[in-house]
Amino acid sequence: MKHLRPLRKYFWKYRWLFLLGILFVVLTNYFRILAPQLTGYVVNTVVHSVKGNTAAAAEKNYDVLVKAIISWYGQSNHNKILLAGITLLVLAVISGFFMFLMRQTIIVMSRHIEYNQKNEIFNHYQQLDTSFYKTHSTGDLMNRIAEDVSRVRMYTGPAIMYFINLAAVIGFSVFFMFKANPKLTLVALAPLPVLAIAIYFVNTVINKKSERIQALLSDLTTNAQESYSGIRVIKSYVQENAMFGFFKNNSEAYRQNALGLAKTEAIYFPSMALLIGLSTLITIMVGSLDVINKAPGANVGMIVEFVVYIQMLTFPVSAIGWTASMIQRAITSQKRINEFLLTEPEIKNEAQTVTPQLQGNINFANVDFTYPHTGINAVKNFSLQINKGDKVAIVGRTGSGKSTLAQLMLHMYNPQQGIITYDGVPVNKIDLQHLREQISYVPQDVFLFSESVSNNIRFGLQDATQQQIETAAKQASVHTEIERFEEKYNTMIGERGVTLSGGQKQRISIARALIKNPQVVVFDDCLSAVDARTEKEIIENLYRYLENKTAIIITHRIFSLFQFDKIIVLDEGKIVEQGTHETLIAQNGIYAEMYNLQQVQDN
Repeated sequence: MKHLRPLRKYFWKYRWLFLLGILFVVLTNYFRILAPQLTGYVVNTVVHSVKGNTAAAAEKNYDVLVKAIISWYGQSNHNKILLAGITLLVLAVISGFFMFLMRQTIIVMSRHIEYNQKNEIFNHYQQLDTSFYKTHSTGDLMNRIAEDVSRVRMYTGPAIMYFINLAAVIGFSVFFMFKANPKLTLVALAPLPVLAIAIYFVNTVINKKSERIQALLSDLTTNAQESYSGIRVIKSYVQENAMFGFFKNNSEAYRQNALGLAKTEAIYFPSMALLIGLSTLITIMVGSLDVINKAPGANVGMIVEFVVYIQMLTFPVSAIGWTASMIQRAITSQKRINEFLLTEPEIKNEAQTVTPQLQGNINFANVDFTYPHTGINAVKNFSLQINKGDKVAIVGRTGSGKSTLAQLMLHMYNPQQGIITYDGVPVNKIDLQHLREQISYVPQDVFLFSESVSNNIRFGLQDATQQQIETAAKQASVHTEIERFEEKYNTMIGERGVTLSGGQKQRISIARALIKNPQVVVFDDCLSAVDARTEKEIIENLYRYLENKTAIIITHRIFSLFQFDKIIVLDEGKIVEQGTHETLIAQNGIYAEMYNLQQVQDN
């Protein structure tokens, strides 16, 4: 149960709903527990009437409220039977009303907890750093916030409700049963220890199977999510059957384990029915022998009363297995949730951070970075001074470390050595949100949301007007194409921008960055999917837009029309050349080789 401790804060938050729920559970069962006593009284009344005996039925062991009700019936047996029937109906209505309130408190509480827990998990997911997402699949993340939270809710709602209900029913029943006849009580409850032992062993099996099932469900979800996201690649390589085979195998493993768990859980209910039926038979037999032998206090009404008590115990006791199963599943799911909630992000604000207004002076001093999970040394002893308003191109072949520099600038990673400063302030001393709010970043891997074109551009500036959106689209040379869409800026983009071309996605992503109008702009190979004419148009627009701004353009292409203050050539994480376009061409090194090759390809 230690894995469920993080839920205590939620129970405290909704303590009044919880306490009221407990009260309503007690009241529900209190009014239900009066029914066996009244039923026994009616049966004794009928027996006395048949025998021609008008003496009152035994009632000394009844609840005080039952005694008060009986005293109101009068002496006529006919009236007693009629009024008792009406009373039983009223008690059922009152009990049902409190049962309604019971569900409106405890079940509603569980929904509130589910809501809060999902928000907590989602918020924590957003705090985790890039390294975490490189080592965990999206399907597993989705499964923990959906399926695992749902199973925890079954504990905070139904499981707790049934457990409290079980305690209340057993408490009231055993109290009045012992009060009426201790011997018959012991006989009726004799099978329960056997039940407890069976539950202990079955729960151990259920817990192990639940952990296995949750892991398989994560694999299944990941398989499906990747297939949906990569459907175009699957179709282009005609791999539908192969992917279906993978999914079918994962689905079959999940099915087999789920069926195994279902079979194990199925042991509970027939076992409950057998033990409850056995208890009923023993009670009737022993009670009947006591009546025949004229044992003190024995009567037919008491036998009926005890049988009703046992029947009342049937559902709560049979629900022990179901409740135990829900608790075991919740423990397994909460354990999986805790694994992520207890994961501390490597990149987070330090105890004291500052929020400077960035001017655009950026300095890399002997920066060295190695990816922790692959061991790739992406940046080696990198030093570079970028002054306010500079336009810097970082050029290099694939895998030279260009994109890593962008990630380091945004403080997505911490360098193992060296330091990065903005206007003299170390990047790790600047508040993360404040830093990223002041930098526009267009990643190499463009991501668009399943939203309208307008909202995707507005993502860069939440309160942007339509005029600002259109201006940004014009600067990114995509306004004309958007206007050709049937619904223009209200056109819905498919998942990850699947309805758009590669060039359109890149330019909308650029517009999203430009609308922020920041002092620092970082473009990471964001023009790879546009044609030469559009590239020239965008570069001309960017040149005007970037006036007085600090811009870092990371690219494997060479923009000879863009007047860069400095061009940095990377190779295997090191600066191998730097200068202007003209000086680098004159050096006849890597840059000149890349430029000449590009000229041949373009022609």
